[in-house]
Amino acid sequence: MKILVINCGSSSLKYQLLDMTNEGVMAKGLVERIGIEGSKLTQKVEGRDKYIVEKPLANHQEAIQLVIDALIDEKNGVIKSMDEIAAVGHRVVHGGEKYAESVIIDDSVMKALNECVKLAPLHNPPNITGIEACRALMPNVPMVAVFDTAFHQTMPKESYIYALPYELYEKYGVRRYGFHGTSHKYVSQEAAKMIGKDIKDLKLVVCHLGNGASITAVKNGKSFDTSMGFTPLEGLVMGTRSGDLDPAVVTYLMKQLNISADEMDNILNKKSGILGISGVSSDFRDVEDEMNAGHERCKLALDIFHYRVRKYIGSYVAAMDGIDALIFTAGLGENSPETREEVCNGLGALGIKIEKSKNNFKGRREDISAVDSKVKVFVIPTDEELMIARDTLNLVK
Repeated sequence: MKILVINCGSSSLKYQLLDMTNEGVMAKGLVERIGIEGSKLTQKVEGRDKYIVEKPLANHQEAIQLVIDALIDEKNGVIKSMDEIAAVGHRVVHGGEKYAESVIIDDSVMKALNECVKLAPLHNPPNITGIEACRALMPNVPMVAVFDTAFHQTMPKESYIYALPYELYEKYGVRRYGFHGTSHKYVSQEAAKMIGKDIKDLKLVVCHLGNGASITAVKNGKSFDTSMGFTPLEGLVMGTRSGDLDPAVVTYLMKQLNISADEMDNILNKKSGILGISGVSSDFRDVEDEMNAGHERCKLALDIFHYRVRKYIGSYVAAMDGIDALIFTAGLGENSPETREEVCNGLGALGIKIEKSKNNFKGRREDISAVDSKVKVFVIPTDEELMIARDTLNLVK
């Protein structure tokens, strides 16, 4: 069975076509600048040159039609016709409390996704647009929604309820939702395979560390707690996001600077984090380079990031009353030996130790635990597209 995975942004679309008989990627690509001058599709197939198409694309339906045309292109494609696409899996950021797992899309699901727009106003609208475009072009092909929030719907109430008047949760849905769920689910399942135990018997801490970053406590195969909250702003210091801070800081600065809620939101989401502290960049690689050149604020930014990650790991070990494995994934987690080393330094009291000689690599699956480490430490490249395809396959077959 061949499954197309779609991940729609406001002006971009990432896709992969997977053959689920061996979980192999047949083709993957990116459509950029949808609705903007300079629209372009770039498709990659293993062993071939990149296939690039530059043409105006007014909307996502035209973009998805271009994706299908590229996949069935006589010279550059990988299938003979779109009839070979058995199902489409869509990444959807927010499913609210309604969906604790992936679901086959029908009209009632579309209604629920639109109701969740107020919870994810930047992400859900393009996700919905992509689904509507695919339904229009492939009306007889099953569509599946795979939610970033679904994996975290297993959290107990003490993990997700905020200490606000309870009616704000009941009336407006103000609670911790968590994000990166598809990544956390995939990586925790793969870690269980590496350990050779049933995931239901394990306590794991997954560190999804990139420009956006979150940590999840996975207990007995289920999300027990996670660092991102009502929005992806809560939790760790990130590339441009502040992460945890005293809520009174928000109202204080609004009064001092005489700014609106939208302006304050922009500061917290786009001008803070590593960028705000360093004053140099939101890209960790740039900040590391400047730190190595002696830039004190860059060093401070990274020290704060590593410290915050260690704090969350420690708190989740305490919350679960133990840990069997610590896992690093995503851009930084997979590709920065320095980040992994700095995070693990000082976790010896929890039985977490890494072997420096094993840690000097980027972008592959490895066990980097020291011989005397009581806790396994893994690096596992995430594969959200494969997780989406697996969920889609399980639902449609």
